[in-house]
Formats: sequence, C-alpha cells, structure tokens
Amino acid sequence: MEINKITEQIIGAAIEVHRYSGPGLLESAYKQALAYELKLRNINFKLEVTVPIPYKDIELETGYRADLIVENKVVVELKAQRDKKDIFEAQTLTNTGLSGHKIGLLLNFHHKRMKDGINRFIF
Repeated sequence: MEINKITEQIIGAAIEVHRYSGPGLLESAYKQALAYELKLRNINFKLEVTVPIPYKDIELETGYRADLIVENKVVVELKAQRDKKDIFEAQTLTNTGLSGHKIGLLLNFHHKRMKDGINRFIF
C-alpha cells in the first residue's frame, strides 16, 4: 500500500475514534480504539513495538515502545494530553528514526477537533 494511502487511512481511523469518543479518555483507550478501527479497515499493524536504542557500541534494551507501527511503514505516536508540541514532535521524530522508518504520525486526542491534533513527519 502506498505511504500516502496508509497515512490517510490512519488519520481517517483516528478521526472516527475521536468523533465517537471525543477528548478526555486515557491514551490507552484511544490506542485500543484506533487498533480496532485499523482492524476494521484490514490494515496491518503492531502495537507496543519495542525498539532498542543504539548507544556507542551497544543497544540499550530499555528502548522505547512505539505505540503502533502500521503496514511496517508508519510509526504512530498517540497522546491524550495538553499539547506540549515541541516535546511531542521531538519524541515522534526521534522514535521514527530509531525504528528505521521514514514516516511518523503524532496523534493527540486531547484536542476538541482531531484535525488540530494531527502532525505528519518525514524523517
């Protein structure tokens, strides 16, 4: 599936989750709801993917967990809190690069309108 089509499908699923649930839930609830929406759309994804962090000549196994990796092409980071845009963007870019992927989506469900909480990054 083409990368733009994948991100379009992810964003559509996120908007559906937000339309149904609104802001105010915990991130874990949005993650499960988004996973359900992706499954309904027959989109392949992995939840909570551990990615080790390279440090000098070793890999730190206490690496981060990507919230979702979709179609093995897009890293999706979910938030459900007041916007700390600079921090969230830096985290998404770093996590996308560490995972070896080129496209990252930051989805913050805290906003009143989901479209205000969507950011797409190219690493």
